Amino acid sequence: MAEITSPMAGVVAEIKVNVGDKVEPGQELFIIESMKMMIPLEADKEGVVKEIKVNVGDFINEGDVVIVLED
Repeated sequence: MAEITSPMAGVVAEIKVNVGDKVEPGQELFIIESMKMMIPLEADKEGVVKEIKVNVGDFINEGDVVIVLED
């Protein structure tokens, strides 16, 4: 199991995966809006989305767990 964390503080602008989706390295998982910039967060490994811990509009801090992947 792998936890995907936020690389920066910001607002979750878009979630591009659903629970149960298989993801590949480099696939966009969600987009953070920070200082009027849209920053995509990509998967760094393959896996299946087990849990999404945030919702669109949530403010997240750097290091917050946002998605849990299982192998």
